[in-house]
Amino acid sequence: MEHRGLDAYGYFEREGSLGRVPGEFKAVVAAARTRTAEAYGRRLHSAYLYGSVPRGTARPGRSDLDLLLVLHHEPCDEDRDTAEVLARGLDEDFPEVDGVGILLQDKVAVLSEAERFDLGWFLACLCTPLLGADLAEHLPRYRPDSLLARETNGDLAELLPRWRTRVREAATPEEYRALSRILSRRLVRTAFTLVMPRWGGWTSDLGESAEIFGMYYPQRAAQVAAAAAVALDPVADPAVLRGYVEDLGPWLADEYTARHGTKTPRRG
Repeated sequence: MEHRGLDAYGYFEREGSLGRVPGEFKAVVAAARTRTAEAYGRRLHSAYLYGSVPRGTARPGRSDLDLLLVLHHEPCDEDRDTAEVLARGLDEDFPEVDGVGILLQDKVAVLSEAERFDLGWFLACLCTPLLGADLAEHLPRYRPDSLLARETNGDLAELLPRWRTRVREAATPEEYRALSRILSRRLVRTAFTLVMPRWGGWTSDLGESAEIFGMYYPQRAAQVAAAAAVALDPVADPAVLRGYVEDLGPWLADEYTARHGTKTPRRG
Protein backbone atom coordinates (compact mmCIF):
# COMPACT_ATOMS: atom_id res chain seq x y z
CA MET A 1 0.00 0.00 0.00
CA GLU A 2 2.87 2.42 0.75
CA HIS A 3 5.08 1.60 -2.23
CA ARG A 4 2.24 2.06 -4.74
CA GLY A 5 4.16 0.59 -7.68
CA LEU A 6 5.86 3.86 -8.71
CA ASP A 7 9.44 5.06 -8.79
CA ALA A 8 10.73 8.22 -7.13
CA TYR A 9 9.55 10.30 -10.10
CA GLY A 10 5.99 9.01 -10.10
CA TYR A 11 6.32 6.67 -13.08
CA PHE A 12 5.19 3.03 -13.13
CA GLU A 13 7.77 0.48 -12.13
CA ARG A 14 7.56 -2.62 -14.25
CA GLU A 15 5.94 -5.36 -12.20
CA GLY A 16 7.17 -8.92 -12.26
CA SER A 17 10.46 -10.51 -13.29
CA LEU A 18 11.76 -13.96 -14.13
CA GLY A 19 13.51 -13.92 -10.78
CA ARG A 20 10.15 -13.83 -9.00
CA VAL A 21 8.73 -16.91 -10.72
CA PRO A 22 7.92 -19.42 -7.92
CA GLY A 23 9.92 -22.62 -7.98
CA GLU A 24 6.87 -24.73 -8.77
CA PHE A 25 6.38 -22.80 -12.03
CA LYS A 26 9.96 -22.64 -13.31
CA ALA A 27 9.61 -25.79 -15.41
CA VAL A 28 6.48 -24.64 -17.22
CA VAL A 29 8.03 -21.22 -17.86
CA ALA A 30 11.13 -22.87 -19.33
CA ALA A 31 8.93 -25.09 -21.48
CA ALA A 32 6.90 -22.09 -22.62
CA ARG A 33 10.08 -20.33 -23.73
CA THR A 34 11.40 -23.34 -25.65
CA ARG A 35 8.09 -24.36 -27.23
CA THR A 36 7.20 -20.81 -28.25
CA ALA A 37 10.51 -20.37 -30.04
CA GLU A 38 10.09 -23.70 -31.80
CA ALA A 39 6.44 -23.08 -32.74
CA TYR A 40 6.83 -19.59 -34.21
CA GLY A 41 10.45 -19.40 -35.30
CA ARG A 42 11.18 -16.26 -37.31
CA ARG A 43 7.55 -15.16 -37.12
CA LEU A 44 8.10 -14.23 -33.47
CA HIS A 45 9.48 -10.85 -32.51
CA SER A 46 9.26 -11.26 -28.72
CA ALA A 47 7.41 -13.10 -25.97
CA TYR A 48 6.36 -11.97 -22.49
CA LEU A 49 4.89 -13.37 -19.29
CA TYR A 50 2.28 -11.49 -17.32
CA GLY A 51 -0.03 -12.17 -14.40
CA SER A 52 0.59 -13.93 -11.11
CA VAL A 53 3.44 -16.18 -12.28
CA PRO A 54 6.04 -13.42 -12.93
CA ARG A 55 4.70 -11.45 -9.96
CA GLY A 56 5.53 -14.39 -7.71
CA THR A 57 1.98 -14.81 -6.36
CA ALA A 58 0.83 -17.81 -8.41
CA ARG A 59 -0.78 -20.76 -6.60
CA PRO A 60 0.12 -24.27 -7.84
CA GLY A 61 -2.88 -25.97 -9.39
CA ARG A 62 -4.98 -22.80 -9.11
CA SER A 63 -3.26 -20.12 -11.20
CA ASP A 64 -3.09 -19.89 -14.96
CA LEU A 65 -0.07 -19.06 -17.12
CA ASP A 66 -0.44 -15.94 -19.26
CA LEU A 67 1.68 -15.19 -22.32
CA LEU A 68 1.81 -12.28 -24.75
CA LEU A 69 3.40 -13.14 -28.10
CA VAL A 70 4.33 -10.29 -30.44
CA LEU A 71 4.79 -11.28 -34.08
CA HIS A 72 6.50 -9.43 -36.91
CA HIS A 73 3.26 -9.53 -38.88
CA GLU A 74 -0.43 -9.27 -38.06
CA PRO A 75 -1.59 -12.61 -36.59
CA CYS A 76 -3.36 -14.90 -39.06
CA ASP A 77 -5.44 -18.04 -38.62
CA GLU A 78 -2.34 -20.23 -38.72
CA ASP A 79 -0.77 -18.19 -35.91
CA ARG A 80 -3.93 -18.51 -33.82
CA ASP A 81 -4.09 -22.26 -34.42
CA THR A 82 -0.45 -22.54 -33.34
CA ALA A 83 -1.22 -20.62 -30.16
CA GLU A 84 -4.14 -22.93 -29.37
CA VAL A 85 -1.98 -26.05 -29.77
CA LEU A 86 0.82 -24.47 -27.73
CA ALA A 87 -1.51 -23.47 -24.90
CA ARG A 88 -3.24 -26.84 -24.78
CA GLY A 89 0.06 -28.72 -24.68
CA LEU A 90 1.45 -26.65 -21.82
CA ASP A 91 -1.77 -26.97 -19.87
CA GLU A 92 -1.88 -30.75 -20.31
CA ASP A 93 1.80 -31.34 -19.53
CA PHE A 94 2.06 -29.16 -16.41
CA PRO A 95 -0.55 -29.68 -13.66
CA GLU A 96 0.95 -26.74 -11.78
CA VAL A 97 -1.07 -24.40 -14.02
CA ASP A 98 -4.83 -24.24 -14.30
CA GLY A 99 -5.09 -23.15 -17.92
CA VAL A 100 -2.77 -21.30 -20.31
CA GLY A 101 -3.78 -18.09 -22.03
CA ILE A 102 -1.92 -16.71 -25.04
CA LEU A 103 -2.46 -13.23 -26.47
CA LEU A 104 -1.23 -12.61 -30.02
CA GLN A 105 -0.29 -9.15 -31.27
CA ASP A 106 1.98 -7.68 -33.89
CA LYS A 107 4.87 -5.26 -33.46
CA VAL A 108 3.24 -2.44 -35.43
CA ALA A 109 0.10 -2.54 -33.28
CA VAL A 110 2.03 -2.58 -30.00
CA LEU A 111 4.03 0.49 -30.99
CA SER A 112 1.16 2.37 -32.64
CA GLU A 113 -0.04 5.73 -31.38
CA ALA A 114 -3.58 4.34 -31.00
CA GLU A 115 -2.37 1.68 -28.55
CA ARG A 116 0.15 3.86 -26.71
CA PHE A 117 -1.91 4.01 -23.51
CA ASP A 118 -3.47 0.56 -23.66
CA LEU A 119 -1.54 -2.27 -25.29
CA GLY A 120 1.73 -0.33 -25.19
CA TRP A 121 1.30 0.45 -21.49
CA PHE A 122 0.35 -3.17 -20.81
CA LEU A 123 3.55 -4.49 -22.39
CA ALA A 124 5.83 -1.85 -20.89
CA CYS A 125 4.49 -2.02 -17.34
CA LEU A 126 2.76 -5.36 -16.76
CA CYS A 127 4.68 -7.80 -18.96
CA THR A 128 7.97 -9.58 -18.20
CA PRO A 129 10.29 -10.26 -21.17
CA LEU A 130 10.74 -13.95 -21.93
CA LEU A 131 12.11 -14.07 -25.48
CA GLY A 132 13.44 -11.58 -28.02
CA ALA A 133 14.08 -7.84 -27.93
CA ASP A 134 11.98 -5.96 -25.39
CA LEU A 135 9.63 -3.50 -27.10
CA ALA A 136 9.31 -1.51 -23.87
CA GLU A 137 12.52 0.24 -24.91
CA HIS A 138 10.52 1.99 -27.66
CA LEU A 139 7.63 3.06 -25.44
CA PRO A 140 7.30 6.05 -23.08
CA ARG A 141 7.11 5.97 -19.31
CA TYR A 142 3.65 6.05 -17.77
CA ARG A 143 1.90 7.72 -14.86
CA PRO A 144 -1.38 6.65 -13.16
CA ASP A 145 -3.47 9.45 -14.69
CA SER A 146 -6.96 9.84 -16.12
CA LEU A 147 -5.79 9.34 -19.71
CA LEU A 148 -4.42 5.92 -18.80
CA ALA A 149 -7.61 5.08 -16.92
CA ARG A 150 -9.73 6.00 -19.93
CA GLU A 151 -7.68 4.09 -22.49
CA THR A 152 -7.26 0.91 -20.46
CA ASN A 153 -10.73 0.28 -19.04
CA GLY A 154 -12.98 2.96 -20.50
CA ASP A 155 -14.89 0.46 -22.63
CA LEU A 156 -16.95 -1.31 -19.97
CA ALA A 157 -20.22 0.15 -21.28
CA GLU A 158 -19.43 -1.32 -24.69
CA LEU A 159 -18.70 -4.75 -23.19
CA LEU A 160 -21.87 -5.08 -21.11
CA PRO A 161 -24.29 -6.07 -23.93
CA ARG A 162 -21.98 -8.92 -24.94
CA TRP A 163 -21.59 -9.98 -21.32
CA ARG A 164 -25.38 -10.12 -20.90
CA THR A 165 -25.65 -12.36 -23.95
CA ARG A 166 -22.97 -14.70 -22.64
CA VAL A 167 -24.65 -14.89 -19.23
CA ARG A 168 -28.03 -15.72 -20.82
CA GLU A 169 -26.48 -18.41 -23.00
CA ALA A 170 -24.42 -20.08 -20.24
CA ALA A 171 -25.94 -23.41 -19.22
CA THR A 172 -23.40 -25.53 -17.33
CA PRO A 173 -21.52 -25.10 -14.04
CA GLU A 174 -18.26 -25.00 -16.00
CA GLU A 175 -19.53 -22.14 -18.16
CA TYR A 176 -20.77 -20.23 -15.11
CA ARG A 177 -17.44 -20.63 -13.36
CA ALA A 178 -15.46 -19.54 -16.41
CA LEU A 179 -17.64 -16.46 -16.84
CA SER A 180 -17.52 -15.57 -13.16
CA ARG A 181 -13.73 -15.56 -13.33
CA ILE A 182 -13.54 -13.42 -16.47
CA LEU A 183 -16.20 -10.89 -15.48
CA SER A 184 -15.13 -10.50 -11.87
CA ARG A 185 -11.50 -9.88 -12.83
CA ARG A 186 -12.45 -7.19 -15.31
CA LEU A 187 -14.88 -5.51 -12.93
CA VAL A 188 -12.35 -5.33 -10.10
CA ARG A 189 -9.63 -4.01 -12.38
CA THR A 190 -12.02 -1.40 -13.78
CA ALA A 191 -13.10 -0.42 -10.26
CA PHE A 192 -9.47 0.08 -9.34
CA THR A 193 -8.52 2.15 -12.39
CA LEU A 194 -11.58 4.30 -11.73
CA VAL A 195 -9.85 5.53 -8.55
CA MET A 196 -6.23 4.97 -9.65
CA PRO A 197 -5.49 8.65 -10.46
CA ARG A 198 -6.84 9.79 -7.10
CA TRP A 199 -4.97 7.10 -5.20
CA GLY A 200 -1.84 7.82 -7.19
CA GLY A 201 -0.34 4.38 -7.74
CA TRP A 202 -0.68 0.90 -9.21
CA THR A 203 -1.38 -2.63 -8.01
CA SER A 204 -2.37 -5.79 -9.84
CA ASP A 205 -3.44 -7.53 -6.63
CA LEU A 206 -7.21 -7.91 -6.88
CA GLY A 207 -7.82 -7.92 -3.14
CA GLU A 208 -5.78 -4.77 -2.70
CA SER A 209 -7.50 -3.23 -5.72
CA ALA A 210 -10.90 -3.80 -4.12
CA GLU A 211 -9.69 -2.38 -0.82
CA ILE A 212 -8.40 0.79 -2.49
CA PHE A 213 -11.62 1.23 -4.46
CA GLY A 214 -13.61 0.91 -1.26
CA MET A 215 -11.77 3.88 0.24
CA TYR A 216 -13.44 6.12 -2.34
CA TYR A 217 -16.76 4.32 -2.86
CA PRO A 218 -17.70 2.72 0.47
CA GLN A 219 -21.28 2.17 -0.71
CA ARG A 220 -19.98 -0.29 -3.35
CA ALA A 221 -17.01 -1.64 -1.41
CA ALA A 222 -18.64 -4.92 -0.40
CA GLN A 223 -19.69 -5.74 -3.97
CA VAL A 224 -16.21 -5.19 -5.39
CA ALA A 225 -14.58 -7.09 -2.52
CA ALA A 226 -16.92 -10.01 -3.23
CA ALA A 227 -16.01 -9.85 -6.93
CA ALA A 228 -12.31 -9.99 -6.02
CA ALA A 229 -12.98 -13.16 -4.02
CA VAL A 230 -14.82 -14.72 -6.99
CA ALA A 231 -11.93 -13.84 -9.28
CA LEU A 232 -9.69 -16.05 -7.15
CA ASP A 233 -12.28 -18.77 -6.53
CA PRO A 234 -14.84 -18.80 -9.38
CA VAL A 235 -18.43 -19.80 -8.63
CA ALA A 236 -21.14 -21.58 -10.63
CA ASP A 237 -23.88 -19.20 -9.48
CA PRO A 238 -25.93 -17.47 -12.21
CA ALA A 239 -27.24 -14.98 -9.66
CA VAL A 240 -23.71 -13.65 -9.17
CA LEU A 241 -23.33 -13.14 -12.91
CA ARG A 242 -26.70 -11.40 -13.18
CA GLY A 243 -25.62 -9.05 -10.41
CA TYR A 244 -22.52 -8.17 -12.41
CA VAL A 245 -24.35 -7.33 -15.65
CA GLU A 246 -27.51 -5.82 -14.17
CA ASP A 247 -26.21 -3.82 -11.21
CA LEU A 248 -22.48 -3.48 -10.52
CA GLY A 249 -21.41 -3.37 -14.16
CA PRO A 250 -23.85 -0.66 -15.33
CA TRP A 251 -23.15 1.51 -12.28
CA LEU A 252 -19.41 1.18 -12.76
CA ALA A 253 -19.65 1.96 -16.49
CA ASP A 254 -21.67 5.12 -15.84
CA GLU A 255 -19.34 6.33 -13.10
CA TYR A 256 -16.29 5.58 -15.22
CA THR A 257 -17.64 7.51 -18.20
CA ALA A 258 -18.54 10.47 -16.00
CA ARG A 259 -15.07 10.64 -14.46
CA HIS A 260 -12.72 9.59 -17.25
CA GLY A 261 -14.71 9.45 -20.50
CA THR A 262 -14.83 6.51 -22.91
CA LYS A 263 -12.01 4.65 -24.57
CA THR A 264 -10.98 5.98 -27.96
CA PRO A 265 -12.60 3.78 -30.65
CA ARG A 266 -10.22 1.48 -32.49
CA ARG A 267 -10.42 1.02 -36.24
CA GLY A 268 -11.85 -2.38 -37.15
